[in-house]
Amino acid sequence: MELLSVTMNGGVMQRSEIEGKDNSSEDKSNYKVVRKGDMVYNSMRMWQGANGVSPYDGIVSPAYTVLTAKRPICNEYFAALFKNYKLINEFKKNSQGMTSDTWNLKYPQIKTIKVYLPRVTEQEKVASLLVTLDKRIAAQATLVEQLKKYKRGAIAHILSGKDSEFAGEAIWAEKTLSDLCCEFRSGRSISATLIHESGDYPVYGGNGIRGYCDHYSHEGEYVVVGRQGALCGNVRLIRGQNYLSEHAIAVRANEENDTKFLLYLLDFMNLGQYSDQGAQPGLAVNKLLRLKCNVPEKKIQSKISAFLLTYDKQIAFQESILSLLTAQRKAFLQQLFI
Repeated sequence: MELLSVTMNGGVMQRSEIEGKDNSSEDKSNYKVVRKGDMVYNSMRMWQGANGVSPYDGIVSPAYTVLTAKRPICNEYFAALFKNYKLINEFKKNSQGMTSDTWNLKYPQIKTIKVYLPRVTEQEKVASLLVTLDKRIAAQATLVEQLKKYKRGAIAHILSGKDSEFAGEAIWAEKTLSDLCCEFRSGRSISATLIHESGDYPVYGGNGIRGYCDHYSHEGEYVVVGRQGALCGNVRLIRGQNYLSEHAIAVRANEENDTKFLLYLLDFMNLGQYSDQGAQPGLAVNKLLRLKCNVPEKKIQSKISAFLLTYDKQIAFQESILSLLTAQRKAFLQQLFI
């Protein structure tokens, strides 16, 4: 039978989809049988919501517990119910162990937890609404990813000189990043004790906003490049007064070039590939300044950045809709299972 696993976000999935390897040689003599519609949960991670209704027949390791309904229920309703934060708190309180690494919710404990259930017909109505919401959220997430993919293609097409609208009227010349910038340096060190959850000025690190502080180090329009961390090389455009830490690189174009254009140019250049490989990947500013690229004159740079910014605005708008839908679903679930 198919080997199954429980994931935190995807519910019950086929192990082959997750690992992509052959598990036929494993000893499965003590594995548990799962039927389509059974609830499966990770006994060690139930307090984190590691559970789901299985859409497959299959088998799971002894680390999982399989719950089979005694009477007719709506599986989709229970899949949502078991993700409710109040019920997850009950799972946590009934788990046994000294620390969160050893907490274990065994069947004798979970079977004593009480839940209040509507009739099956009501369960089905709620499940139908949740399925509709989930489909809408999935469609919106797909739209956002398609827009991002289309934007990446547009950047590559334009900056490789293949787009007739921009390539035909421009003179492209080879430059180094040093030739394009009046500022290209790491931010300033800041103590973690000065960074708070709220404040007047955002603090940017290697992967985005780390928090807020009561003073700023940079003012105006900058491209921020993540210098350290797993996402080093990521880029974003910031404006106003901000604090850039030593884990970020502040980039600003000189008078002959456009800062917004540099946002897309640096993204196209995939700076992360130049990181020093080690325990903590990082970018060396001096090394980046020597990188070469082909760019048009400032007038065309501005036209390109204005064109590509329309994609960013559309993506941001669609992402806001996705966030709203996700928040609505969360609020609905919290009110539903009181």
